[in-house]
Amino acid sequence: MFETVLFPIDQSRQTMETAAVALELAKTHGSRLVVLSVVEAEEGAMHNAAAVAKLLEQARASFEQAGVPCEMLEREGKPAFVIGDVADEINADVIVMGTRGISLESSEPSTAARLIQLAPCPVLVVP
Repeated sequence: MFETVLFPIDQSRQTMETAAVALELAKTHGSRLVVLSVVEAEEGAMHNAAAVAKLLEQARASFEQAGVPCEMLEREGKPAFVIGDVADEINADVIVMGTRGISLESSEPSTAARLIQLAPCPVLVVP
């Protein structure tokens, strides 16, 4: 059902919690798992390319230890737009991501809220 699962990651606690869902989905369906990290052009936690590379390597090790091979991608730009573009590029069947808030509605839209509007495939948002 889900041939390709896209799992965007960042340095948040929610990413680690969401990883279990992405892992289980990929295992259950024998899916190709693609892990994506977006380096933001603006200052912030995901602005440091070395930190992003380390994050990707930790994710790879974690998934491979669980017996699920994964592909790693690193891109630059605004996260919601880049995630949507990559999902289209790799023909993702689902995007699995976490959210930091308890609601997708706020004065400042979250990446998850924006992605729901932009994505070319279903988005599984893990609270």
